Amino acid sequence: MPREARGTRDSLCGSRLPRVLCEWFPLRALLPPRPVTIEDVQKLAITWFGHSTFLLRTPGGKRLLFDPWLRENPSCPESMKKPPKADVILVSHGHGDHMDDLVLCARDSGAVVVAMYELCEWLARKGIQNVAPMNRGGSQQVAGLTITMTDARHSSGYIEGGQTVYMGEAAGFVIRLEDQRTIYFAGDTALFGDMQLIGERYKPEIALLPIGDRFTMDPIDAARACAMLGVRQVVPMHWGTFPVLTGKPDELKRLVEPKGIQVLELKPGETAE
Repeated sequence: MPREARGTRDSLCGSRLPRVLCEWFPLRALLPPRPVTIEDVQKLAITWFGHSTFLLRTPGGKRLLFDPWLRENPSCPESMKKPPKADVILVSHGHGDHMDDLVLCARDSGAVVVAMYELCEWLARKGIQNVAPMNRGGSQQVAGLTITMTDARHSSGYIEGGQTVYMGEAAGFVIRLEDQRTIYFAGDTALFGDMQLIGERYKPEIALLPIGDRFTMDPIDAARACAMLGVRQVVPMHWGTFPVLTGKPDELKRLVEPKGIQVLELKPGETAE
């Protein structure tokens, strides 16, 4: 074990954290980020698998997988139903349409999983040890990125063996990239007033927001969220998967593009750089 990592882990795992929690922290999550050089910098790339599943490639080349739902996702192209390569997996909450393929993707990729404490505890019982649990309001360094867990207004429970397993509460994420830009992934949520604080505190340039209605915001509330967050670009998600999700990107465009906010409408399987 590198001396630097050993010292960091020892300082965390004295009397301040439960032993089981200390065992979860991967070394790469504890090591301080290496400064990004000009040679490291790539274009930011966002790939949509449909629904709320995204793969984001950072300017430093890290691959972030959000809310992995592939095999039973009707929007996901057949060619993309296998677990992608990933360095970090972020899970916003415990519903099946956001984490049915989490264990598969975590085992296949070996990526560190960032999620609510209770969800990580469930993963540990499944044999997934490379986790970085957190809770709303906290931040941590993972793979050279600063990840902050934010509030979300939604439920979180996973159906297993006919029973609902408590997975903590729903959350969103703010990710500060290697070039210091920030991205906000809202997860499933209603519009809530503290989005204004997220905008003031973290100043995200891009927001990934649900627009489907019924279980999350609709385009009208998503447009209000864009204004509160102060973003320059929004990527709509959680729409079009099922007929009940009636919100459409065109309505969001009508509301925000006159205000100078770009709507990045992706097709499932498409990558934008």
